[in-house]
Amino acid sequence: MLNVAFGIGVLLALSGGMAVWGCVAPQQLVSELVQRMDDSIKAEGTPNPSVLLALNLAGATGSNTHKWLLQEIQEEAVTRAQRDMMSGEVALSVLSLFSSCRDPRHVQALGLTVDLVQVLQQKMDEEMAVLEEEGIPKTTLYGVSLGTLALCLAGAGGYQGASVILAKQVLSPDSHLSVDTRAVAALAMTCTYGQTDLQDLQELLWEALSAVANGFLDEQEEGDGVIGNIYSTGLALQALVATGEFYAPRVWDCAQAFAAVSRHDYRLPMAIAQVLPALVGRSYLDAADLDCATRMSPNLQSTLSPKLQPSLSPKLGTAVVHRAATITVHYSITNTLQGRHFSYTTEVQVPDGSVLLQVLQAAQEKEPDIFSFQTEQTSWGPMVVSIHGLAANQNRRTYWQFLSGGVPLQEGVGTYKPQNGEHVQAVFSTY
Repeated sequence: MLNVAFGIGVLLALSGGMAVWGCVAPQQLVSELVQRMDDSIKAEGTPNPSVLLALNLAGATGSNTHKWLLQEIQEEAVTRAQRDMMSGEVALSVLSLFSSCRDPRHVQALGLTVDLVQVLQQKMDEEMAVLEEEGIPKTTLYGVSLGTLALCLAGAGGYQGASVILAKQVLSPDSHLSVDTRAVAALAMTCTYGQTDLQDLQELLWEALSAVANGFLDEQEEGDGVIGNIYSTGLALQALVATGEFYAPRVWDCAQAFAAVSRHDYRLPMAIAQVLPALVGRSYLDAADLDCATRMSPNLQSTLSPKLQPSLSPKLGTAVVHRAATITVHYSITNTLQGRHFSYTTEVQVPDGSVLLQVLQAAQEKEPDIFSFQTEQTSWGPMVVSIHGLAANQNRRTYWQFLSGGVPLQEGVGTYKPQNGEHVQAVFSTY
């Protein structure tokens, strides 16, 4: 485990002065999350740049798994970035390469070379064109925010105009942005604020950043440390790490926030990747400012597995199922949005401790003509993309939303565990 004095001192020094002094989580929590991150990397999985970025920001860069992940992300960049990556995905790859002390303008792998920053600029131009014409981006404002941050850190063109749009969205009473989007937008706007000399732009960004930061502080107080939900809290905490001057002289009770994090058993690598930087006093804003010569913490490295793990640890992979008892779960699928409307309900028995994905599989086995479904693997785990032959569509902004008691689930189908007698609904929805 990390030595407390060494670990806190090193991590604060490595943050380049961006950290809020004293806001570093207990060494045991940081070390455990870093180990889970390292264990989550598996050779047969899709490489996740968010995981690489978080490991770098935490100073955990010496394991074989880290080296493998960096190589895989470079290979993904040269083969997929131009063709089928969305702007947010490209942006995360840029940030992860910056944090790995690699030049995203000159990525080499498999005998190929790509300028990832140029690719991102092209995709952001497409986002802005659709945004100006239709009032919404080609993908999401979350992706636009990531792209804006990455372009700003790269010193590339286009980030100032995008920051203006983000600021206006944040300040609009009709925008209703999610916590995640507001958090990443705040990181992007903070970067732009530090780079621009335009007074009008600085004033606009100051107003927007003050609104986001103080709003997060209010939500944390009301939520006993949680901002939005436990999974959106990670990015919100990163924003609070980076925006201290915009809520000063108000004080951030980081101890309350870190206590809320410590009470939750994070199992998804993506969730850990978002919360871990804040626990060491950093944010994605620090990706391009790491000292490559001194950032590695030997004590932190000693907690990591020396070899590439062939599979996920039980705690981070599919939930362990207790076979001794079964539970009954009611499951409904509903579409009143497009095509032929339908609504079906069934009940299935699954082992106690099963995740929702197992409920869907049981329903499909019971009535395959009605409850058939398909999933796609994402950085957040399996995502249901089709039920009863009705597929989600990005162009139409449709998706399958899962609810319990009319309340949207905070976890995905691969991690949420229904209770005995619970009624889970899958509703075809728009966003």
